[in-house]
Amino acid sequence: MIIDLNAADWRSKSVDIELAADSIELEAEHARLTGPVQLNCVVSRSGFQTSVAGKIGANFDIECCRCLQPVSVSLLLDFEVEFVDKEHFGVDGEHEIDPANLSADALESDQIDLNEVVREQLLLNLPERVYCREDCKGLCEICGANRNLKDCSCTDDAIDPRWSALKNLK
Repeated sequence: MIIDLNAADWRSKSVDIELAADSIELEAEHARLTGPVQLNCVVSRSGFQTSVAGKIGANFDIECCRCLQPVSVSLLLDFEVEFVDKEHFGVDGEHEIDPANLSADALESDQIDLNEVVREQLLLNLPERVYCREDCKGLCEICGANRNLKDCSCTDDAIDPRWSALKNLK
């Protein structure tokens, strides 16, 4: 959804929409949206600054970091993003950022793409590690079998020859 900042004389606009999962390109190999994303936010404009603040709700399938099985994860997050018009973003316009704008993004046009804001916030808030269960055994490093589903007969007796001298130390 595109918000046109010049569409009308407004200072604040409430947005409560459902974004289709395929309209948000996560580009995350380990996570996939499993349904629509709920966005409830307020877009406020004051001078050359624009603020987008609200809540995002989404459901994901994220790979367990040990066994790679999908794990259902729900995310509900509060966010606030500040934009500053490009002309007012830097001290000299190109190279140095005004210290007051360190937490803001430069607004390149008179439009804000809320899909991109949502995408960025979801990527920033995805959990780094997800486990299918606390005692997940992971994958066998020899045959690749999921050790939660079956016990393999692989043994890890094979020692890298570069480390074999350490076996004699006691």
